[in-house]
Amino acid sequence: MIDNKTLSKYCHDYLNVDAFHDYCPNGLQIEGKPNITKIISGVSANQDLIDRAIDEGADALFVHHGFFWKNENSAIIGIKKNRIKALLKHNINLFAYHLPLDAHPKVGNNAQLAQRFNIKNPTSIGDTLVWQGEVDTTLGSFSNTIKQVLSRTPLVFGADDKILKRIAWYSGSAQTYIEHAINIDADCFITGEVSEKIPAIAKENNIAFISAGHHATERYGVQALCQYLSDKFRFKHQFIDIDNHV
Repeated sequence: MIDNKTLSKYCHDYLNVDAFHDYCPNGLQIEGKPNITKIISGVSANQDLIDRAIDEGADALFVHHGFFWKNENSAIIGIKKNRIKALLKHNINLFAYHLPLDAHPKVGNNAQLAQRFNIKNPTSIGDTLVWQGEVDTTLGSFSNTIKQVLSRTPLVFGADDKILKRIAWYSGSAQTYIEHAINIDADCFITGEVSEKIPAIAKENNIAFISAGHHATERYGVQALCQYLSDKFRFKHQFIDIDNHV
């Protein structure tokens, strides 16, 4: 068991939150019961996940995508009201970590993808949130690995027989960061989503591009973080995956 304020402080330091200028507040977003013995983790704080956390008797919910994003309507109305009301009614703490959870060298989304995709020597590109690493495979084979790991078929731009040696990646909606991959002469860039202009950019720069799913590429950071916290502070943890094809 741990109290919510102590847990918030620990996560703040462990994830180096102060180093990031983010689009949302990182940390304890909704305060619930003081003491925590069971947490549920998931990708996004939607109503389905909140309802599951309630059903499971959770004291806290940890997510990658929480509330209070910049440039959105700040009024507590509609689905935002419903979600927050449910958390408050059941006294559930909501913790959300966005960019700090992408970047962390051990439990971060990008680090976790490197482990699962068997990418060697993973590291960030300078001071960016884009990572690079080494493989020795073809685009077709690597795409199949992604399919097997993520349990979804990625959208692939490039020839199956293209040789991959250096790749770059960034989980989530990071398609515009392909420029960082191009700058280091990467053979392939992997992220979660794709926009209309990206296939042409990739083709004209002779770089393969893989859109593997925003949700799918960001399942693993929050799981790794909460498993680490569970082992350290001896509370129960359960990851719940609310299916999302995007």
